Amino acid sequence: MRRNSSFRRRSSGASANRTRRSSVAFREQVLGSPSLPAPIQKMLDGIERQLGIRDWSLSTLAAVALSRRAWMIPVLFVLLAGFVIAAGGGGGTVETNFPIALEDYNDPEGGGIGSILASRIAESPFNLVGSLVFLLAICHTFAAAPLTAKAHHIKHHHEEELRKAGKSEEFIKNSPSFKAELFHFIGEVEAIFGIWVIALMVAIIGFYDWSTFKDYIAHTVVYIEPMFVVVIMAIASTRPIVKLAEQIMGRVAAFGQSTTQAWWFSILTLAPLLGSFITEPAAMTIAALLLAKQFYDYNPSPKFAYATIGLLFVNVSVGGTLTHFAAPPVLMVAAPWGWDIAFMMVNFGWKAVIGVVIANILYYIIFKNEFANLKKSDSSESSETNTPVKWEDREDPIPGWVTVTHLLFMAWTVFNAHYPPLFIGGFLFFIGFTMASKAYQNKLEIKGPLLVGFFLAGLVTHGGVQAWWIAPVLQSLSELPLMIGSTILTAFNDNAAITFLATLVPGFTDGQKYAVVAGAVTGGGLTVIANAPNPAGQSILSRYFPGGVNPANLAMGAAIPTVIMGVSYMGFYYLLG
Repeated sequence: MRRNSSFRRRSSGASANRTRRSSVAFREQVLGSPSLPAPIQKMLDGIERQLGIRDWSLSTLAAVALSRRAWMIPVLFVLLAGFVIAAGGGGGTVETNFPIALEDYNDPEGGGIGSILASRIAESPFNLVGSLVFLLAICHTFAAAPLTAKAHHIKHHHEEELRKAGKSEEFIKNSPSFKAELFHFIGEVEAIFGIWVIALMVAIIGFYDWSTFKDYIAHTVVYIEPMFVVVIMAIASTRPIVKLAEQIMGRVAAFGQSTTQAWWFSILTLAPLLGSFITEPAAMTIAALLLAKQFYDYNPSPKFAYATIGLLFVNVSVGGTLTHFAAPPVLMVAAPWGWDIAFMMVNFGWKAVIGVVIANILYYIIFKNEFANLKKSDSSESSETNTPVKWEDREDPIPGWVTVTHLLFMAWTVFNAHYPPLFIGGFLFFIGFTMASKAYQNKLEIKGPLLVGFFLAGLVTHGGVQAWWIAPVLQSLSELPLMIGSTILTAFNDNAAITFLATLVPGFTDGQKYAVVAGAVTGGGLTVIANAPNPAGQSILSRYFPGGVNPANLAMGAAIPTVIMGVSYMGFYYLLG
């Protein structure tokens, strides 16, 4: 027994020594020094104990990320960022090639995709770390619903404790639990990729220095699209614009006697195609707001609800391909490949229209019986005449000059979409106009657009360091596999990033160019991160999905329209040559 006890003590001691050696090695490699000031050293030791980190290997961090303590990892990275900078990680001014340009890699001649990726990891180990951080961020999105539920549980418990203590409802309302708010924030889908930028920052500073990260954020990553989405989403969600869109689509729905299914079909057909002219984010905002009022308010079944949001995301993704300036993935290739509006209409536009109409008809047939139930709910709602109308739902007419002014501000924003000083300046004037015409407005919603912009900014920041593996994957495929591969890759990365990387691949044939863009727009509805406008739609409609929009259910809802669009694009391509 004593021998076993002695063995356990020696094992425990050996394990502790390995942990200390691993921690010291980590601090020496990443922080630049094996020793740190006593307060920082003590805090880092505490983090290691709380997370149960025995060493700082990727396998250990991955195990922690999958555990119930995963929520602590972003906090860890925030603290480590301070440690890195405090330890001198940002003092250097040496110029670095970050991220490494694709043409600067020393790829093995005649090597397969596996050997190329292995060579690039060996040449720059950061590549693997940057992609691992991105993978963890994607995994975090699947944990958003449980984190939000945890936040609600903590909030409820906190409020009950305050009530037991005799506090007033006013006091309770203005005294939220910090822990509940923290869980709510890290469970906010729109915030996740921004949170994980902190981890990316730590990795870049650790492998390079502070100046490298600063230059990457300030000069390499382009944040024009997130800023544009914030502005166009805020303008498109205002009462005059929504009412105008409702009137236009109401005329079409009138051909179907303005039933719920007529509204459903007209919104899912017209709004996405409208995105080719007013941009996809604006179309998504308008479509989601109208679907909320004309469809989701009538409590469709979860299956029908997910089918509709999946159909919406796919339709908006392909609906912007009638022109060369409205869909982000098309915009990325239009200038480098010389694609204009005529090219888009001939090669993409009409195929998108056919695919949208077929997908809508098919889903209408599948859920026809459920529409009957929604109609009964619609009738019962309309019979409740004693319910007072909310201010934001009032039907007071809006003067034409107010609507025209809103349209001019929207046109200004779309026309100057690549010039932030112009469209942001215009937005500030727009805010002033909405205050002056307050009688005809609802409250200007800015929180949702800002969260969506934060989401997209985080996404493009992570996407900027994924070219090392995406580009060779695209380059290795022929037309049909490239289209399928692009569709799949789009589900895990913004489709605009996929097409942008395609412009950097030398020797792409016309067929490969067509295939990669067709795949990128086809897969744009499979996940929230697949297409830039999707977070806007999710932000507006998430309240109709208990616990938020589930990624797996969204993918299943979008699967059939995705296949239909893929067949439309590639089927006609092979038939017509």
